[in-house]
Amino acid sequence: MAHSRHGIGFTKLMLAALLTPTNPFAAAYDLDPHSTSSIMSIAKQMTADLVTYYNGDKPGGTPGLLPSPYYWWEAGAFLGSLIDYWYYTGDDQYNKLVEQGLLFQVGDDNDYMPRNQTLTEGNDDQGFWGLAVMTAAELKFPDPPDDQPQWLALAQAVFNTQAARWDTQHCSGGLRWQIFRWNRGYDYKNSISQACFFALGARLALYTGNSSYAKWADRTWDWMVGVGFIDQYWRVIDGGHIGADCTDHVPYQFSYNAGGFILGAAAMYNYTEKPIWKERLDNLLTGSKVFFTGPEKNIMTEVACEAVNLCSTDQQSFKAYVSRWLAAITKWAPHTYDFVMPYLRASAVAAAKQCVGGNNKRMCGLKWNQDKYDGSTGVGQQMAAMEVTLACMVKDRPAPVTFETGGTSKGNPGSGGNDIGRNEPRPPSYRPLTAGDRAGAAILTAAVLLAMATAIGWMLADERSEKSAVQQFKGFQKSTSAAILAAASGKLGTRPGSSLDGKAGGIGTTSKRTPTSIVVEKNRAIEATAVKLGRVRSESLGTPKRMSNMPIGWPRQSKNTRSSALLEEVPIESAPSRTS
Repeated sequence: MAHSRHGIGFTKLMLAALLTPTNPFAAAYDLDPHSTSSIMSIAKQMTADLVTYYNGDKPGGTPGLLPSPYYWWEAGAFLGSLIDYWYYTGDDQYNKLVEQGLLFQVGDDNDYMPRNQTLTEGNDDQGFWGLAVMTAAELKFPDPPDDQPQWLALAQAVFNTQAARWDTQHCSGGLRWQIFRWNRGYDYKNSISQACFFALGARLALYTGNSSYAKWADRTWDWMVGVGFIDQYWRVIDGGHIGADCTDHVPYQFSYNAGGFILGAAAMYNYTEKPIWKERLDNLLTGSKVFFTGPEKNIMTEVACEAVNLCSTDQQSFKAYVSRWLAAITKWAPHTYDFVMPYLRASAVAAAKQCVGGNNKRMCGLKWNQDKYDGSTGVGQQMAAMEVTLACMVKDRPAPVTFETGGTSKGNPGSGGNDIGRNEPRPPSYRPLTAGDRAGAAILTAAVLLAMATAIGWMLADERSEKSAVQQFKGFQKSTSAAILAAASGKLGTRPGSSLDGKAGGIGTTSKRTPTSIVVEKNRAIEATAVKLGRVRSESLGTPKRMSNMPIGWPRQSKNTRSSALLEEVPIESAPSRTS
């Protein structure tokens, strides 16, 4: 009987272990995508876990910045996701954090070009902050105090600075990837920069009723089609270089490129009510099927990098924006609801099942189309799972507002003017020096020199010598003079048969390397060191430099990576060919 009880107890323990979240195959969340209470409770916990990555609202943190390795643009996207969280749930616990971060990063001219981001800021980076504040205006996120920049005016400033960068001298139009000419990628025109500009223009037209924004959206669309970045099968490729007149297409498909144009096309359809925009929107949606895989082809997947395990930190977040934007278009183009919701619901359930990572055993992974947790965690993964979960209850939320339907955010159509045409970082500005400044500098300089002289004298003194410190100093002065004369005559440090250039000599030649040769060899070794994709050597010193959202030339050549595989997912018959 005792043996039987022991066996039953062991069985219960094993069963409990299998059912607890410590088991990597146990789901942290069992999401019901049709239940508001299930969605709300799970999204609330996902969001709380997401915010643990952010320290900008804590002592010592910088508002609006995520810690390394996350770049500035993703912080803007992160704050935008918290606006979505408030919109879907009504929970305002993060609203002050969002307001603080969005306003702290506006820059000197309230257009999201802060001085501290000139090393990494591209048009797409600025665009993501512009989209975040546009969302704040559309969803009636609480307006900032009157003495602060307003959401709509900030979005208009971003748009104005980017419209002024439209480059007709190369590739007949389009935005360059980078804003500043000395940043790597200044010669590259990428689809996500155009997508942000296009979507922002379309949404500004819809919100304000100003047709000039819509004209820019039309112009951007026509250029994308003309240059082939939106191809005849409605695939949105990554971009091309101006040296080849943008004909050297980088063919990889990333979900946020397509998602940005889907978002803008829906806004243009709502604004114009023209059938052409409905046709474009529907065809883009059909082309986006490439981003859904799994047994039933309905699980959102970053197809260009997930299968080959090459998703960068940036790319790990792309599904968050696609989830956000696919849900948003159902408000501007209601006929899309029945198309996108099955994909969003299936993806949300799959994503929730992967949230078993981290110390708390509920952080979310990247790959949703497999039965096991992929072992990854991060801001992008967490944000994507949260966004796709929230999207499941979009039907119950109000539509975005415009000026005519209750919008309260104040605009400024001429904002951003001080940065128009600027492609060099603005030099730092310093106040004029005062007499007090100069006097203080003189006193400080004298103190430093005195301290240095005292330290040198102390180091040179020989405590064992019977000579006084003054006598020692005179002897040092005499030996130094002799050394200088010897160096001038070319005799310093030479031996019979040796030479200063290190060539082989006669008897007595030393093989010891000089300090200069050591430095030269070290520099050569550094230059020969393999550099990891998307990184620079100085990163180990704490100075990361963003190379790309999609590193130029990505991915690395590999027997496991074929560009054709990234383009063959959508059968030609399922993505209608564009005839005009």
